[in-house]
Amino acid sequence: MFRVIALMLFSLVAASEPALAAEPFDGSKLSLIWVVPFAGILLSIAIFPLAAPHFWHHHFGKVSLFWALAFVIPFAIVQGAGTAGAEVVHTALLEYIPFIILLFALFTVAGGILITGNLHGSPAVNTAILGIGTVIASWIGTTGASMVLIRPLLRANDSRRYNVHTVVFFIFLVSNIGGSLTPLGDPPLFLGFLKGVDFFWTTTNLIWETTLVAGILLVVFYFLDRWFYAKEEGMPARKDPTPDTDKVGVRGLQNVPLILCIIGAILMSAYWRPGVTFDVFGTPVELQSITRDVLLLAIAGVSIWITPKYIHEQNGFDWAPIAEVAKLFAGIFVTIIPAIAILRAGSDGAMSGLVDLVTTDAGQPNDVWYFWLTGILSSFLDNAPTYLVFFNLAGGDPQELMGPMASTLAAISAGAVFMGANSYIGNAPNFMVLSIAKHGGVNMPSFFGYMLWAAVFLLPCFALVTFIFFM
Repeated sequence: MFRVIALMLFSLVAASEPALAAEPFDGSKLSLIWVVPFAGILLSIAIFPLAAPHFWHHHFGKVSLFWALAFVIPFAIVQGAGTAGAEVVHTALLEYIPFIILLFALFTVAGGILITGNLHGSPAVNTAILGIGTVIASWIGTTGASMVLIRPLLRANDSRRYNVHTVVFFIFLVSNIGGSLTPLGDPPLFLGFLKGVDFFWTTTNLIWETTLVAGILLVVFYFLDRWFYAKEEGMPARKDPTPDTDKVGVRGLQNVPLILCIIGAILMSAYWRPGVTFDVFGTPVELQSITRDVLLLAIAGVSIWITPKYIHEQNGFDWAPIAEVAKLFAGIFVTIIPAIAILRAGSDGAMSGLVDLVTTDAGQPNDVWYFWLTGILSSFLDNAPTYLVFFNLAGGDPQELMGPMASTLAAISAGAVFMGANSYIGNAPNFMVLSIAKHGGVNMPSFFGYMLWAAVFLLPCFALVTFIFFM
């Protein structure tokens, strides 16, 4: 599938190479019909895994390719192959490839860390696991933290009769909210970093919002788990399928320094400015970005080399999750091109109504609407591209957004990361955790059942965040 996509894109670029240095096209002249492929791929991600899981499992790559070509081919016909090729190359080199390489590195290194032994899932132990996962998610990514901790959490609770709430709150905290403090934590923030947002900007500007929401959810979970734990008293004891033979510990510690190396590579690309730029089919690619991506791939390779095979086997590690994310996001990043162009056009574009909604009568950004619109769309349309849309809607200038419009960028960032927890499709780790939990015998809620959990426990927290920070 990737060979097919690469061949078609290479043909497009080769045919249009003389025109690839052209200026960006005018998004104000695009109608909303160009956004249909973007909506199509996101709706496919939402519907097919539930309505036609067998078809989706075998053909999701083809579905992603279909929607990508549904945009690229008509766009090349109408706007010209040069413009289409330039936009695809620009998106691939500056956004998609760095995005996937970071996820790949975090996924690979985290997959080499194994927590052994059999913890016993008391309310205190479960809350501690969720708390630890929330903290480390910003440093090894929500994907990395979820993959490291979900199986130990399931083993700790495999003798409990009531364990659904444990996985649900794990998705809330570890797979989403915990990743809000660095670009390593959650894909939307890494896209912001690629756009020029400082590495530690979210650390200093979202710390209190994150602490408030995570603190409330951890306290609520502890008392909820105590209630379920008490309900089990007096019931016949269930046999613990995980024997207490191995001591609780961590194996694969050789991968921990590699996580620090990943952080170092990201920081290097943020602060090292050699001023060397390469023109790749009309797209300027800076030396520090190339160096960062090469280092991340090398770090992943070292992790594979030094991690014993039994650790990957006991972790249930395979490449299917990252391959699925890579194929789907290839289509998402291509189809989002016209949506971003329209938003850049502001009040002159086809989404002028959305611009008006997030702008006050005085012409100032409305942080409340930025928070909720980013969040609501992140709940169903995947939070990474949604962040990108509203980042550009707010002007797309990182210096302006980190300065006079800092509260607006905080609202966009918090909405994208926090509300990715509102549904199974809001963030990539959500579905991965769902799949692992179901395979482990947990009777997870349906798509809408999970949303009910989110509505009860998350929406009041988000309302409080709105009142305290964004009004």
